[in-house]
Amino acid sequence: MSKILKINGLEKTYTSGSRQLTVLQNISFDVEKGQTFSIVGPSGSGKTTLLGLCAGLDTPNAGSITLCGHDLNTLNEDERAQLRNREVGFIFQNFQLLPTLTALENVSVPLELQGAKQAAKRGMELLEKVGLADRFHHYPSQLSGGEQQRVALARAFSNSPSILFADEPTGNLDDETGEKVIKLLFDLNKASDTTLVIVTHDLDLANRTQQILRLKGGEIITNQPTIIH
Repeated sequence: MSKILKINGLEKTYTSGSRQLTVLQNISFDVEKGQTFSIVGPSGSGKTTLLGLCAGLDTPNAGSITLCGHDLNTLNEDERAQLRNREVGFIFQNFQLLPTLTALENVSVPLELQGAKQAAKRGMELLEKVGLADRFHHYPSQLSGGEQQRVALARAFSNSPSILFADEPTGNLDDETGEKVIKLLFDLNKASDTTLVIVTHDLDLANRTQQILRLKGGEIITNQPTIIH
C-alpha cells in the first residue's frame, strides 16, 4: 500500500505573551492509502492542531508533512488550498454549513466553484445516499443536528476526496444519532475507497478504525493497529 500521509518530526509552538507554548513535539507517523485511522487523547493533547497541520490548514514550526505526494512545506497558501480542493474532504463537530444556503446548495456550491458539471445532480445523488433527498430545499436552521451532519457528510464526499479528515464528527450529537452518522460515514468511505482520519475522544469510535494514534501532552504515546469488530 502507498502512504497517502507522511508526518515526520512535526513540532508546533505558539507564542503567548513572553512564553512559548509547545502544542506538538516530535510527531511522526504514516497513513496508508485507503486506511481508517483515528487520533485520540484528552482535551488539550493537540489532536485538532495535528489534524489542521495534516490537512495544510496551518503550518508547523518544524518537521515535514507529505499529503497525497506533495510536500506541504514547499507549497504556498494558494497551492495548499488547491490541493485541499482536489484531494481533501472535511467534517467538523459544528457542521459548518452555510446558513443562507439550502441543503442541496451546501453540497453543490463547492462543486460549482470548482467548475464541476452537473453539480446539482451530483449533490442530489449524495443527499439521497445520506437519506435526505426529501429535505434538499431545507435550510440548516430547519434541520436537526443529525440531519445537518448528514448534509456535511454529503458535502465532504462531493469532490470524491482521496482523504477525509473528521474532527469530532459526533461531538454535538446524541448517542443514537451519532451512531447513525458514523455508520453512514464508514459506509460512504468504504464505497468511495477514501482514506479516513478521525479525531475523537470516543474510544468506541476509534476502535472501529484500523489504527489508533494516542496523544498526550502533545506527544505520541502509542500508535498501533486495532482489531476491527
